[in-house]
Amino acid sequence: MNLRSTPNIWFRYLLTTLSPRWNVRFLYRHCHHKKLNLDHPQTMDEKLQWLKIHYYDQDLVKQCADKYRVREYVEACGLGHILNPLLGKYHSASEIPWEKLPEKFVLKWNFGCGGNVICPDKSRLDIPAAVRDLNRFGKIKFHLLAAEPQYDIDEKLILCEQFIETDDGHAPVDYKFYCFNGKAEYVLCCYGRGENERPSFYFFNRQWELQRLNKQGLEAPEGFTLPKPDGIDQLFDYAETLSKPFPFVRADFYLENGKPYFGELTFTPSGGFDNGRLPSTDLLFGQMITLPETH
Repeated sequence: MNLRSTPNIWFRYLLTTLSPRWNVRFLYRHCHHKKLNLDHPQTMDEKLQWLKIHYYDQDLVKQCADKYRVREYVEACGLGHILNPLLGKYHSASEIPWEKLPEKFVLKWNFGCGGNVICPDKSRLDIPAAVRDLNRFGKIKFHLLAAEPQYDIDEKLILCEQFIETDDGHAPVDYKFYCFNGKAEYVLCCYGRGENERPSFYFFNRQWELQRLNKQGLEAPEGFTLPKPDGIDQLFDYAETLSKPFPFVRADFYLENGKPYFGELTFTPSGGFDNGRLPSTDLLFGQMITLPETH
């Protein structure tokens, strides 16, 4: 579900302000067309809503949801070598010294999801349009939009990171590791994102066996697989290292010519409202999340 395109944005801001429970119940019914079970959550989306209410006020979660401050956590875990080089940080689009930026770069806010400016060629970049997009995205109150308190950060920043080069010039493959209680069980491989062709999404386990957990996986022919990327086993280890403190987190990486790059840690994919996930997968993933005790 695209949370920024769903109706009643200001109403949802108000609901979260009054009670986050009201907003998650409203959005869950809008997404799944059924009542949210917060007392005995079973599916992944139900448990993510439970975690929003009971768990995501923890300082470490807020730090790791911040795309700038998470870099400190990655370094503390001994993985500073996989951080994509940071070229600059700015409080607003008006601060960006466009003339000093390299010919290729990526700009992104340190909160929420999406809103990135990916620039493979600065000479072709529409800078006024990029400024408008960054300014518009910077005004979105993600912590209120879908009651995701981890995005209620103290300092909003625009980050400029190094552009990740690929051999074919296309967008790098995005490897999203689904980590349950410190175990990286599956990786969702996202091919062809940002291109004109239809992107592909396939789940694999640690043995690099196709897992028919989504629509494209179900539709794949018998015996279907993809070449195992050089370095993917190491990424499973990195994902587990970063995910140890959390009941659930999705650890995102890139991998080019065997060189790993950390992307981000995502605690509530799609805000916890993924109506594109197979119901059987939603239940399976939910059963793999052990919720912490509340007091």
